[in-house]
Amino acid sequence: MTKKPISRKKFLKNSALLLGSATSLSSCISETTNNSNSDIYTNKKYTWKMVTTWPPNFPILGEGANLFADWVNEMSGGRLQIKVFGGGELVPPLEAFDAVSNGAVEMGSGAAYYWAGLSPAFQFFATVPFGMNNQQLNAWMLEGDGMKLYRELYSKYNLVPYLAGNTGVQMGGWFNKEINTLEDFKGLKMRMPGLGGKVLNKVGASAVLVSGSELYTSLERGVIDATEWISPFHDYAMGFHKIAKYYYSPGWHEPGTGLELFANKRALEKLPTDLQAIIECASHKLNLWIVSNIEGKNRIYLQKMKEEKEVEFRLFSDEILSVLKEKTKEVLEEITESDPFSAKVYANYSSFQNEISAWSNLSEKVYYNSLT
Repeated sequence: MTKKPISRKKFLKNSALLLGSATSLSSCISETTNNSNSDIYTNKKYTWKMVTTWPPNFPILGEGANLFADWVNEMSGGRLQIKVFGGGELVPPLEAFDAVSNGAVEMGSGAAYYWAGLSPAFQFFATVPFGMNNQQLNAWMLEGDGMKLYRELYSKYNLVPYLAGNTGVQMGGWFNKEINTLEDFKGLKMRMPGLGGKVLNKVGASAVLVSGSELYTSLERGVIDATEWISPFHDYAMGFHKIAKYYYSPGWHEPGTGLELFANKRALEKLPTDLQAIIECASHKLNLWIVSNIEGKNRIYLQKMKEEKEVEFRLFSDEILSVLKEKTKEVLEEITESDPFSAKVYANYSSFQNEISAWSNLSEKVYYNSLT
């Protein structure tokens, strides 16, 4: 088949269309990227530092930070390399937020409720007592307005946050005495961060914020009387079963605690857009990897603790849980009445929880009840 010769008029028309498309594409790129994005077409390399709230190489949480750095390096072809520092290696664990916010380092890893001293609204992006579980929190963040509100809050501190894991439903904590009534909380010094700690204070306990690296010695030496951490795998690795007798559930205070990465906003904007997208993509991979690993290992270490018979498992009574739930409402009312942004976030959070709970009550709750 022979091709028909193209007319001069048609050639000029097609050329104009091609030129117009190229100009439009160029304009789109220049309008949607910053000046540094010319580096997307070069081999320019970037080196970042990440500080964490976790002890160095801490199982799953610290390991996850290391894996995240490896994934970013691999996906970027070595153009973005992130060196990870465990809590205390470069800055104290609970100073990670400030270090990233002020630009001393480019990235951090932690949990949003650690920053509640700056704004109570941070806590809603980690966990709420008697609040949403892992999959519900993810749904709010990714399908609801959670991520928009999350990034609105962090932008005030020159930060961009990312979802980076979830602990799932936690255990209720380690005690050296039985908790049979509310009176047993009176005068108890217990490590518990976030909103749960404020609820504990309401029932006469004293909530203490202690970093993970200091927990074992604090409990062993009596600096604190009780502690919560995460769940069987991590708690066993911390050795709490050697220094505390009673292991309580459920983790009313942390039904699905979101973990996070956060980047310095100015440092992030200096990256080409493909590297920014790689960070986002790797954070989503980490989000799934962490909760999957925690759940998978909990099944092993729960059985291990039961077989070793050093620990007595206990359940908080319905009466205790009922009062803790009422005190949670009081705490939330106090926070939302005194802080407008917290009120804005919690109104959105609670609305989403009410709607999604209607579905989980019809599906998961009915299913689990059928197994008992």
